[in-house]
Amino acid sequence: MRRTAILLLALLLGGCSGPPPPVPVPVQTADDGDWPTYHRDNTRTGTSPATPAATRLAKAWEARLDGAVYGQPLVVGGRVLAATEHDTVYALDPKTGAVLWSVNVGQPVPGGDLPCGNIDPLGITGTMAYDAQTGLVFAVAETTGGAHTLVGVDAATGAVKLRRAVEPPLGDPIAHQQRAALTVYAGRVYIAYGGLAGDCAKYVGSVVSAPTSGEGPLQTYAVPTPREGGIWSPAGGAVIGQRLFYAVGNGESTTGFDGSDTVIALDHDLRRTDYFAPDTWADDNAGDLDLGSMTPAAVGARVFIAGKRGTGYVLDPGHLGGIGGQVAQGKACAAFGGAAVAGSTLFLPCNDGIRAATVNPASGRISLGWHGPDGATGSPILAGGAVWVVDVSAGVLYLLDPADGHQRARLDIGRAPHFASPTVARGHGYVGTLTGVVAVDY
Repeated sequence: MRRTAILLLALLLGGCSGPPPPVPVPVQTADDGDWPTYHRDNTRTGTSPATPAATRLAKAWEARLDGAVYGQPLVVGGRVLAATEHDTVYALDPKTGAVLWSVNVGQPVPGGDLPCGNIDPLGITGTMAYDAQTGLVFAVAETTGGAHTLVGVDAATGAVKLRRAVEPPLGDPIAHQQRAALTVYAGRVYIAYGGLAGDCAKYVGSVVSAPTSGEGPLQTYAVPTPREGGIWSPAGGAVIGQRLFYAVGNGESTTGFDGSDTVIALDHDLRRTDYFAPDTWADDNAGDLDLGSMTPAAVGARVFIAGKRGTGYVLDPGHLGGIGGQVAQGKACAAFGGAAVAGSTLFLPCNDGIRAATVNPASGRISLGWHGPDGATGSPILAGGAVWVVDVSAGVLYLLDPADGHQRARLDIGRAPHFASPTVARGHGYVGTLTGVVAVDY
């Protein structure tokens, strides 16, 4: 029926004069229960239709791998896909945790070779992304000498099908860290760069894209600042409409606006088409209170952002408005990572514990709701009718009621990396830890 409809539409358009209308590029989504990218879809909603209802937590298995898993595990084609800081990509059996295949793609950078930072060794940090068209899962490996290499691994076999350098366009490569989740969109892989913990050396926030086919030129965007302006939020970019929205960290300037401390909209060729910056940008830059710690969240017809200062801004995605161009603003929290979104409600990754908030669709007014456990600072998701969130420092996974935040269940999972975020797909939950992956029944 779909093919018939497309043929009829083609015949109808063929009888009209003038060029055909542009064909919108669809956002990659999961419609079969898989989890192919950070927070499941390119809009980064973090919401899954997973069943059954999540009311309990029990450890199903624990896979000890060769290093820490900072990225969110993916679930694709009957495999759990995870990457480690030792530059190894794994496929695990979702029921048992047995290794189905593994491939090492490089030698990670020892912490002592870095100008600063808090990950040792530094290998694959950003969450991978799967491309259904090629069957490849993409990762960026940081390797000895500070090189950044994009690899495309066959998700079925573990064979490395694609390998190419994807260095940031400005600054010293070894000063850049690839923490942001990758995005597969419109036949390309989008890779964002920030700096190392400590903001040392010469780095400039940027986005690099490469064709998923492995052939063709790279495209790049660099924040127009002499230094810093990192794009490092673990949730990466959000595809809203047909553009990629990224949050940019602070730059060094406090006198002339330098394009940092912003939400930017990039087209698929990485041209900046719009931006928003708070009118406090100079103070934000001076005090490290920028927007770059959270990925923009699509809430209905609006975009929400809250960085380190704790102020929430509601934006019009069609016109971000430049400096001071918000639709509304209000108290939120200092947020780090990606939010989960359901309708007009957000579950925010606050640095003092998860919070619920709502955005009025008409006015943009922000209303804060319940506040979860103080240590539950990981990026939350919504699955099985529950909010899933990790207390990173305590190594605890929580199930919380989305209506009032009361605790349904908790489970000790072991030490987890900063900004850990669960995955829920096909009846199980998965969390990356400092030693591998933990699977849970619910």
